[in-house]
Amino acid sequence: MPTFTALTTLPGEPAAQRLAEALEDLAPLGIGVFEIEDGSGLWEVGGYFDAPPDGVALALLAALHGARDFAVSEVPEIDWVAHVRRELSPVEAGRFFVHGSHDADRVPEGRIALLIEAAMAFGTGHHGTTLGCLRALDRLADGWTPASVADIGAGTAVLAMAAARVWPEARVVASDIDPVAVDVARANLEVNGMVGQVETVVAPGFDAPALAGPFDLILANILMGPLVELAPGMAAHLAPGGRAILSGLLVAQADAVLAAHTAQGLTLETREDLGEWATLVLRRPG
Repeated sequence: MPTFTALTTLPGEPAAQRLAEALEDLAPLGIGVFEIEDGSGLWEVGGYFDAPPDGVALALLAALHGARDFAVSEVPEIDWVAHVRRELSPVEAGRFFVHGSHDADRVPEGRIALLIEAAMAFGTGHHGTTLGCLRALDRLADGWTPASVADIGAGTAVLAMAAARVWPEARVVASDIDPVAVDVARANLEVNGMVGQVETVVAPGFDAPALAGPFDLILANILMGPLVELAPGMAAHLAPGGRAILSGLLVAQADAVLAAHTAQGLTLETREDLGEWATLVLRRPG
């Protein structure tokens, strides 16, 4: 069955949400509302349809809500899981080797292998933010052993699993605000034979008893806005001498996130930019 998309952008979340509600009148299969993380303040609103949507109605909605004209296109019928499997080659980040089941026979000797299936592709390590966090973890593992680790916004739990593999005696907690993401994390722990090595919880930020801390290492690969909001909690939940690895950031956003955390007493230890994405390693003095 063919699928058609109608996409537009407009400034501000309230206006985007109002347009999304109005778009419901066109009976779409689904609607998505996303912030464009480039500092522009624009939000994308998209509708998904099983037939070409009414162009006149879309034009009226765009005009009424101050949005750009909708761009309508037909989505090719593709087996996306098979496509992703073909396109996603294994990722190597120091001692870590992140792969799908189709590449299980390619794990180099002596590497820490982490299996993330193509159907759960966000957080496979291919994105510059996840790769940057894995590389930072790899560097920290040389000569430093945290006793406790928290992965905030864990997604697939690839970072939590990497930490649990390199520091098997550490207590590792992986959390996410999205229950579906936590289900994905638990599935990944099972296929990697790591059930019981990482505790998983549904929670916003540090709002769960399991995240009371303090933690020697906190991982947060999320977005600029939540990272800035979490800065006080990050400092409060880090043990003295503890470190935080932060990503999900465009290079242009890194200074603002760093400023929010240095205002809480944390100091920059290292920074790595991979393409347009930045990863920060911060330390709490003590």
